[in-house]
Amino acid sequence: MQIKSAEDFKSKFKRNQKTRELVAHSSKVHSVAWNANGKKLASGSYDKTAGIYSLGSDRLNKEQILKGHTDSVDQLCWHPTNPDLLATASGDKSIRIWDTKSYKSITSIPTKGENINICWSPDGKTIAVGNKDDLVTFVDSRTYKVKAEKQFKYEVNELTWNKESNLFFFTNGEGHIEVLNWPELEVQHVIQAHPANCICIEFSRCGKYFATGSADALVSIWDAQEL
Repeated sequence: MQIKSAEDFKSKFKRNQKTRELVAHSSKVHSVAWNANGKKLASGSYDKTAGIYSLGSDRLNKEQILKGHTDSVDQLCWHPTNPDLLATASGDKSIRIWDTKSYKSITSIPTKGENINICWSPDGKTIAVGNKDDLVTFVDSRTYKVKAEKQFKYEVNELTWNKESNLFFFTNGEGHIEVLNWPELEVQHVIQAHPANCICIEFSRCGKYFATGSADALVSIWDAQEL
């Protein structure tokens, strides 16, 4: 059965009424993400590895466990258009870029702290990684060189770019969404989004909207063109 719509998904699950579990790690899983074409899933774990899985007709198949980090893999992200490139952020003070065709690490890039957040710009040119000391490092994903750093005096949570890759967004511990222009990294907007810690942010695929989640148990939806 070729699934073409949400209704096809509902129909398939209604008929089958089953779930499957895939044991792939020896410790807790911190992050999961689908690749650009939706055919591969990656997982990052406290066991210092990342898992790669392929999606079959009705199940996930474990392809490979990627080893190389010496501390937990706290977050990962795929290249926005290349379905085989994966970036992982680790507590071992490095990020790695992997070729998931060969299952090999292309490069390991040292950073200044224990990394907990990572994102790839939609134009595919830059990777941003945030560490526990609230330093955000920007890496050129073509040369694998650090091209900018930005230190903050408050808790920095999840990171992202807008669809045009000219604005950089992050959520923070003061309940704000902060918007900087890229690559200048000058503050453009500071939005009081929540009364509590603003934890996560995600853009819609069309790029018109983004959502934030907070410790106040609320989810907010924003129009990116009306900041």
